[in-house]
Amino acid sequence: MDAVWEVIERAEARATALANADAGQLGRLLHEDFRWTTHIGQTFNREEYIRRNTEGQTVWRSQELSGANVAIVADTAVLVGEVTDVVLRVGSPETFRMPITQVWVRQDDEWKCLAGHAGPRLT
Repeated sequence: MDAVWEVIERAEARATALANADAGQLGRLLHEDFRWTTHIGQTFNREEYIRRNTEGQTVWRSQELSGANVAIVADTAVLVGEVTDVVLRVGSPETFRMPITQVWVRQDDEWKCLAGHAGPRLT
C-alpha cells in the first residue's frame, strides 16, 4: 500500500476509535509524545486526550474525514483536510465541521499520530 493511503487509513482508524470511545485502539494510534490542540485553543498530552475523548467528557458519535491531502518527507507525514464531527452535548447530537492538521511519524513500520490541531469551527 502506498504510504499516503497508509496515513489516511490510520487517520480514519483514529476517527473510528473516537466514535467508538475505544481507548485501547486510540492509544495504539498515538505516539507516546502526542500533543493535540483543540478548536478553542486547549492543548492536551496523550493521556489527557485519550481520557477526555473516551470517558464521557466528549461523547463522540462519528468523525468523517474529507479532502485529505498528505505530504510525506522521509518518516514524517502531514495530513490536512476537513472533519465533520457529530458529538453529544447535553444529550443532543451536534454536528460541526472544521479544518484539521495531523502530523504522523513512521515508527517501527507503523504510522503514529504525533500531533494535531482542529479548527477553527466552520459550522
